[in-house]
Amino acid sequence: MRAQPPASHFIDGVFHEDVEGAPFESLYPATGEAIARLHVATPAAVELAVASAARAQVAWGRTSGAERGRVLRRAAAILRERNRELSELETLDTGKPIAETLVADAASGADCLDWFANLAGDIRGEHVELGQSFVYTRREPLGVCAGIGAWNYPIQIACWKAAPALACGNAMVFKPSETTPLSALKLAEILGEAGLPAGLFNVVQGSGEVGAALVAHPKVAKVSVTGSVATGSRVMRAAAETIKPVTLELGGKSPLIVFADADLDAAVSGALLGNFYSAGQICSNGTRVFVERSARAAFVGKLLARVAKIRLGDPLDEATGMGPLVSRAQMERVLAYMRLGQEEGATLECGGRAARVEGFPDGLFVEPTVFTGVSDGMRIAKEEIFGPVMSVFDFDGEDEVVARANATEFGLAAGVFTRDVQRAHRVVAQLQAGTCWINAYNLTPVEMPFGGVKRSGIGRENGRAAIEHYTQVKSVYVEMGTAEAPY
Repeated sequence: MRAQPPASHFIDGVFHEDVEGAPFESLYPATGEAIARLHVATPAAVELAVASAARAQVAWGRTSGAERGRVLRRAAAILRERNRELSELETLDTGKPIAETLVADAASGADCLDWFANLAGDIRGEHVELGQSFVYTRREPLGVCAGIGAWNYPIQIACWKAAPALACGNAMVFKPSETTPLSALKLAEILGEAGLPAGLFNVVQGSGEVGAALVAHPKVAKVSVTGSVATGSRVMRAAAETIKPVTLELGGKSPLIVFADADLDAAVSGALLGNFYSAGQICSNGTRVFVERSARAAFVGKLLARVAKIRLGDPLDEATGMGPLVSRAQMERVLAYMRLGQEEGATLECGGRAARVEGFPDGLFVEPTVFTGVSDGMRIAKEEIFGPVMSVFDFDGEDEVVARANATEFGLAAGVFTRDVQRAHRVVAQLQAGTCWINAYNLTPVEMPFGGVKRSGIGRENGRAAIEHYTQVKSVYVEMGTAEAPY
């Protein structure tokens, strides 16, 4: 066991074991070896976590925003100090290359903690003059929030949920994905080391039944989920029973539009980031790449030359460009879509198979894959694959590509590459997506609200918008005259 934590859960400020829960293992995707053995949280452990959160939140909610910010700022500093250690753990748990985890996981989580630390002291309501009398509003914490994470960015997602929740005076019970359970425990430990009072950030392990228990719990006031559309739908239905708000950051099948006047080298870079970073396991990926017909041949030529240079290999080697997929099930799903694309009549330009990587015979590697000649009705064009599979489409005009880009049940993200700034803004304004980029792709600074529309979710993470989802508004009318009645 290369990454065995002290215990499976973190509850009320200490590691907590629950041997009555079913055991499960975290596997290193590059080798298949078990790196940790944990137990699923039983109902008793879930109840203990929620009770400790409810108890701790009362005092935390009365703590000044400035003091809450100081704790989060110290936690951010510790994350940065231990970035190498945390990145290696994240690589072992997810299979992502260390070159990625060093810059995109704990480091971005630290940025999130820092940003909300600075915002914590500035959470406020408003004052409304009504002549002699007036109204003021208060932004108050919700109470206990439940966070349910995904397996592709475990510590980043935990920070994206914990930072605004804690900055606003809430407590959180966080359930990481059972596929990548380890780094959330490290975050809990670091928050405690930074001075966060016990009980304010708890971690419980498990799969859907543990998440369902949190969603249904009467003391949980809000739920934030990163996951699939199917998971989000189940959570939203369950949360409706107790009328609790939800933030849902779900899947996507996002369009990336390349006009003929674009800087094609930059557009290829955007397409590579939007399809092959993290082995394609990113919800916002621009997997439908629409290229204006006159630029298509040049774009595809440059693209294939760059894809050929992607190095698959040891995830712990900083020279590796792409690692394995996260699990055997995910690998089989992606390979099935690669076969399906060929069966549907798309042209396979490169990839399409499992990859052999020297020294890693049991690694869950697949080749970076590009399809051209893809039509909008193909399943590879409509369904989220969540792997390194890019579909390239042709288009002839602006109105056409906007209509085709929007012809999907998803609406998480979109990108536009063009040198025509007026067209860029005009097209983005028409795209049905919650997060858009112009001449870039998949950059998600914490200052930028992130989320989708349609079936890609509701609510926003990050930015000032997140404050609205972790506070409730109380309105207070102040009568400065004499109260009167008509009877």
